Amino acid sequence: MNRMKRIVILGAGESGSGAAVLAKIKGFDTFVSDKSVIKNKYKALMATYDIPWEEGMHTEALILNADEVIKSPGIPNDAPVVMKLKEQGTPVISEIEFAGRHTDAKMICITGSNGKTTTTSLTYHIFKSAGLNVGLAGNIGKSLALQVAEDKHDYYIIELSSFQLDNMYKFRADIAVLMNITPDHLDRYDHDMQQYIDAKFRITRNQTPDDAFIFWNDDPIIKQQLDKHGIHASLYPFAAVKEDGAIAYVEDRELVINEPIAFNMEQEKLALTGTHNLYNSLAAGISANLAGIAKENIRKALADFKGVEHRLEKVARVRGIEFINDSKATNVNSCWYALQSMTAKTVLILGGVDKGNDYTEIAGLVREKCRALVFLGTDNAKLHGFFDGFGLPVADKQSMKDAVYASYRMAEKGDAVLLSPCCASFDLFKNYEDRGSQFKEYVRAL
Repeated sequence: MNRMKRIVILGAGESGSGAAVLAKIKGFDTFVSDKSVIKNKYKALMATYDIPWEEGMHTEALILNADEVIKSPGIPNDAPVVMKLKEQGTPVISEIEFAGRHTDAKMICITGSNGKTTTTSLTYHIFKSAGLNVGLAGNIGKSLALQVAEDKHDYYIIELSSFQLDNMYKFRADIAVLMNITPDHLDRYDHDMQQYIDAKFRITRNQTPDDAFIFWNDDPIIKQQLDKHGIHASLYPFAAVKEDGAIAYVEDRELVINEPIAFNMEQEKLALTGTHNLYNSLAAGISANLAGIAKENIRKALADFKGVEHRLEKVARVRGIEFINDSKATNVNSCWYALQSMTAKTVLILGGVDKGNDYTEIAGLVREKCRALVFLGTDNAKLHGFFDGFGLPVADKQSMKDAVYASYRMAEKGDAVLLSPCCASFDLFKNYEDRGSQFKEYVRAL
């Protein structure tokens, strides 16, 4: 009798626990190992399916005997247990790769250094509003594997980080969207930009001419790398203005999509404002158009979308000062977009865990738009080194409460206070959501 195939899942967060449930119901010998403490809700989920797990350690004897390992995206590829698995030739895949094997649903996959969460949420909103049976998965929403296991959908809108793409091999996106590529997470890619670029382009792997690849036509890195990656999908480039190659753009204050079905909409009716959001709306609109969603449904959803929490989120106006939460800006390019959209003089709160940032990109905008800077981090030396020569008032703070009070004191009536940190949040906060929530709490207490 054949022995049951053994699947070990490393990491028991949203992704890992979902993969474990799918593996179990598909009849695999399933085991979950997490080096940290597992959250109670994931323990409860695994208990429901009678899945064995361990926390606070990786017992190699229980892991190295796997036929295949599903690794959570947060675990680096050079973690000791992962290196051992690779040395002995055990396949290490991602939860998305595993889930993709067990569903025939159409996959709309979105990646990019910036804008992917907004684009994913907006695309999901259009599909959902049109009455389609659609799931939201990947970096946001529920684990794809858990949805494939428990509530099957016809379409999945999936936000993919470079870490998730790293361990995808046979997975195929029916529609792949690449918003842009700017330096991010270089600490995970040996500070080698090409490795990061290659990870992003993995979204086009296995695509056929029947599939679609949507991308920003003016991204210098995408343009330069397009031919190198041998893409088989049909191309759908978008741009801010009408230009060679672009099938979607703005002309005479109208958002225009030419393929596959002609579509137009007044730009001022879009729910999201600013150039970066124009790109997000174009990418989502093309995806919906390709899926055959009716024009009136696309127009309505692009007009009534509510936006994403922690992404240029207006929190409150206090004594004429507008407070804006952009905690999701964990890299410099995100902060550039935020500053570019500011019309008032701005007190900028930035800092945290620096992933090899080059602040040169925002230097011009900081000089032009900022009244003052608040550095919020345990180590602000690099920020001082770069910005101290700008002649702007600077405050160093180690808690969100102090940062909010300092920015409030430094701002003048008619100004904006913008939390757009350029950095990861793990030095002082659980995650960027915790950082943004604290910001909102202290602003509302002013």
